Amino acid sequence: MNKKNKLFGILMATLLLGTGCTKLDEKVLDESLTPGSGTATDLETAEGVIAPVYAQLPDLFLHTRYFTLQEISSDEAILPYRGGTDWGDNGIYIAMHTHNFTTSDANIRGVWNLLTQGVSRTVTAINTLPTLNDPSAKTFLAEARAMRAYYNMLLLDLFGMSFVKENGGELSKIIRGNDAVEYIKSELLAVEPDLSSDVTHGRMSKQAAWGILARLHLNAAVYRDIYGTPSFTNEDMDKVLEYCDKIIASNKYQFSPEYFDLFDDDNDTNKEIIFAVDQRAELNGHNRLAYFSLSGDQFPLPQYTGANGTDGPAITSDFYRTWVNAYAPADPAAADARFYKQNFTVDPVTEEACIPAANFHINRGILRGQQYGLKRVSGVFQKCPNGDMKVSKLFHDTRNRGDLAVNFTEQVDYTTAGSNYPSGFRVSKYEFSRKSVSGRNFGEANIVILRLADVYLMRAEAKLRRNNDAAGALADVNLVRTSRTARTPVPAALTSMNLETLYRERGFELYWEMVRRTDMIRFGKYEGTWTEKNNSNPERRLFPIPQTAIDGASNVKDYLVQNKGY
Repeated sequence: MNKKNKLFGILMATLLLGTGCTKLDEKVLDESLTPGSGTATDLETAEGVIAPVYAQLPDLFLHTRYFTLQEISSDEAILPYRGGTDWGDNGIYIAMHTHNFTTSDANIRGVWNLLTQGVSRTVTAINTLPTLNDPSAKTFLAEARAMRAYYNMLLLDLFGMSFVKENGGELSKIIRGNDAVEYIKSELLAVEPDLSSDVTHGRMSKQAAWGILARLHLNAAVYRDIYGTPSFTNEDMDKVLEYCDKIIASNKYQFSPEYFDLFDDDNDTNKEIIFAVDQRAELNGHNRLAYFSLSGDQFPLPQYTGANGTDGPAITSDFYRTWVNAYAPADPAAADARFYKQNFTVDPVTEEACIPAANFHINRGILRGQQYGLKRVSGVFQKCPNGDMKVSKLFHDTRNRGDLAVNFTEQVDYTTAGSNYPSGFRVSKYEFSRKSVSGRNFGEANIVILRLADVYLMRAEAKLRRNNDAAGALADVNLVRTSRTARTPVPAALTSMNLETLYRERGFELYWEMVRRTDMIRFGKYEGTWTEKNNSNPERRLFPIPQTAIDGASNVKDYLVQNKGY
C-alpha cells in the first residue's frame, strides 16, 4: 500500500457495510445493495450507495458524541462524577466542561472518526452515482456532495479544518480558514439546483442546503479567524438574510404550536423541521438524548421495567438563572411554555396518583424539585387497586439509596454535594420513545438539525449585525416566541432587541439542541466563567485532533498538524 492510500485508510475509513440504513422518501434503503453485487437494479444500487452517507448521523448525534462536544463544553450542561461511582470515565466529562480537553478523549476521537468516515462515504457515493442510469442518481449525487459539505463544515467548526477529496485513491487536501469556507460554500451552491424541495426532512433538500449556507455565512467570521475577534461582514450577513428569506418564502414550513411536539416520537411529520436525523422505528434509532439526563429511578414507560434514565448531565445554575432573571418575579414555568410541560399531577396530600398506563407520560422540559413517577419494586411497577399505574414519590432505589429522594436541586458542581445523584435540574426535551425497551435504543424521535425557528433567529441576528435593524430583529424573535400557542403560558412578546437579548433567546428556544458551543464562540462568550469553568484560553475554541489520527498520519511529514495549544 502506498503512502497516500495508507493515509487515506487511516484518516478516511472506506465504506463500511451493515452499519445501518436511512429513509429516503418513505422507503427504508438497504446498504447491502452495493455496486457489483449482481442483484441490484440501478435504482437499488443508487439507494444502497447514498444510504451509508446518511447512516453516520445517528451515531454522530449520540449523547457521548456531538451532544457532548457542543453542550457539555458550554454553559448549558455539566456532568459531574455522580455519587463518586457513575460517569467518571477517566475525567473526560469534567475536562470537557472545564475546557481541559486532551488528545486521548474518546468522545472527541469518536466524533472525528465519524466525520472523516462520513466524508469518505460521500466520496464513494460521488464516484459511483454518475455510473448509474437511474434518474434518481442525479439527485442522490447532489445530496452526497451537499452532505460532504455538511460533514466538512462540522469538521471546520470543531477542529478548524476541512478535507478536499474527489477520488478514493488520492490524498486528501487539508484546508482551513477562508479556504475552507469558500470550498464548503462552492460545493453547496454547485449542487443546489439539483437538490429536491420535496423530500423528507431526513434528506438534504434544497431548503436544508440554504439553511446550512446561512449557518456557514453566520459563522464565517469565526472560521476565518478562529482565535481572534470575529469581524462580521455585510456580505456574509446579506447572504444569511438571502438564504433565510428563501426558506421562509418557500412556505413549506410552519411553527409547531406545541413546542415539545418538535421532539416527540412522531415528529417525522412536524412541519417546522427542515433537516433532521431520521430515526423512525424500523431504522433502529437510539433514545440516548431522552434518557441521558433523567434519573436512574425515572421509568417513563409502564410496559418496560428496564427502561430508565442514567443520572447524566444537568443544566448549570448559570443557564437556569438566565430564565429566572428574564421572567422575574414570575417563575419561568409560569411564563414560557418552552421551559416546562406538566403531563401529570399528584394529590398534594398523599403525593400519589393513579394513571392508566396508556395515559402516563413523564413531564417535559426542565425538571426541578421532587420527582414523581412509576416506582419499581422487586422488578415490577406498583399498581393501584383499579389496575392503573401507581405514581408516587421517587427515591434513588436503583443506586441503593432508598433514603435519598429524587429531588433535583439547582446546585450542581464538582463538590460532593453538587455531584450527588439528585444534583442539578434535568432536561427532558426529547420524548422518551414508547418502544425503547432498555431506554437506550429503539428511539423514534427524529433528531433535529435545523428547524424554522432557528432560521428566524439567524435572520434576526444578521439584521442586527448588518445594520443594527433592531425593529426587524425584534419582529423575527417575537414571531418565534409567540408561535407556541397550544397551551399557556404563551411567551410574551419582547419590547426591545439587541445582540445580548438575542443570545439569551437562542438559549431559550434552542437549549440542548447542540448549537450552544458554536453560539457561545460567535457571541464572544466561550472564554467566560460559569459553573466550575474559568479557562479563558481562546485556543480551546477548537478541539484537539485525536492522537490516533496524528500517529496514523505520521508517515507523511507535516500533513496533519495538531491544533494550537495541544
